[in-house]
Amino acid sequence: MRSVLSLILGGGRGTRLFPLTKSRSKPAVPVAGKYRLIDIPISNCINSDLNKIYVLTQFLSVSLHRHISNTYKFDMFDKGFVEVLAAQQTNESADWYQGTADAVRQNFSYVRRENPDEVLILSGDQLYRMDYREMVRTHRESKADITIAAIPVPEKDTVGFGLMSISDNGRVTGFVEKPKTAEERAPYYVSDGWIERKGIPCNGRNYLANMGIYLFNTEVLIETLTTKPLATDFGKEVFPRYHKTKHVQAHLFDGYWEDLGTIRSYHESSLALASSNPPFD
Repeated sequence: MRSVLSLILGGGRGTRLFPLTKSRSKPAVPVAGKYRLIDIPISNCINSDLNKIYVLTQFLSVSLHRHISNTYKFDMFDKGFVEVLAAQQTNESADWYQGTADAVRQNFSYVRRENPDEVLILSGDQLYRMDYREMVRTHRESKADITIAAIPVPEKDTVGFGLMSISDNGRVTGFVEKPKTAEERAPYYVSDGWIERKGIPCNGRNYLANMGIYLFNTEVLIETLTTKPLATDFGKEVFPRYHKTKHVQAHLFDGYWEDLGTIRSYHESSLALASSNPPFD
């Protein structure tokens, strides 16, 4: 796993979490008492034996930087690190990050410096526990160029997600971003049998939602983000553009997973964590 570099996307201004983001970046928002949102993906990385981690952010990153520097320290014999990469003017770009793909592209110099075989791209505002080694195993065994983590969701929840259609062997064959109508969702229906053959109970969850967790072969990441016209977002541009020419594989996940990008989801998850039998510890 030493050949995998992790990039955690800190997100934009965090307007949907305001006023919690009035004086701090979204990954620095407290969760579950003494922790911060950024601790979730970092903890998942460290427990998955991934110890080369960059956090990409551009808004109010001082408290985030302080938290990370005080919390994550590796000994002198370990080549691991957790570092914040705040948006900055460079010889290549003088602009703010324009989207998730643009944020990664503007930091290619750091990716090249580490020279990883694969790059794991994560969101900084989700609450879940995942062993990324299983995703890396899926990626390598299927000989994929790109692997996307997917979670089964019921039809009523599909409006807020990007959906994927898949072949029998789990290869992604199509994308739609936040479908509004039944006609848009229809091609993305996945049978109960296919999901249950993966060892996951279907329970009426017949659609595979994009979790915002991506694993790229490094050369494929660089190619897809430097080919013109330049893409600014993974879900809206990169995957719809390349799924026919690149091997894009789905990695199924079934467990507690919440996107804490809004005040409502943050409030509901905080109440759930404070219950006598919390869904996430």
